Amino acid sequence: MTGPDFPAPHEPLDTQTLLHRWPTGTRKTEMIDGVIHFTPYYAFDNRDLQVAQLVYPGRTVALSPDGHLEVHPAPRP
Repeated sequence: MTGPDFPAPHEPLDTQTLLHRWPTGTRKTEMIDGVIHFTPYYAFDNRDLQVAQLVYPGRTVALSPDGHLEVHPAPRP
C-alpha cells in the first residue's frame, strides 16, 4: 500500500491524505477509446480501487502496474 489511510470520520483530513487517495489524488483524467484513465500524483492502490468500484458499478475498474486507475466499459452480455 502507498500513502496514508483516510482518518477516522471525526478527524480532519490533511494534505497528504488528499494527495494520495482517489479521487482527490488525481493529477489528470483522460478518456482514451472509451476508457477513463486517472493519473495520480502518487500511485493508487487497492483501497482506491475498492472505492472506484463503488462509484462505477457494473463497469470494470482496474489498477494498472504503475498505479493508475482505469474504468472500462462493462463486458457485453
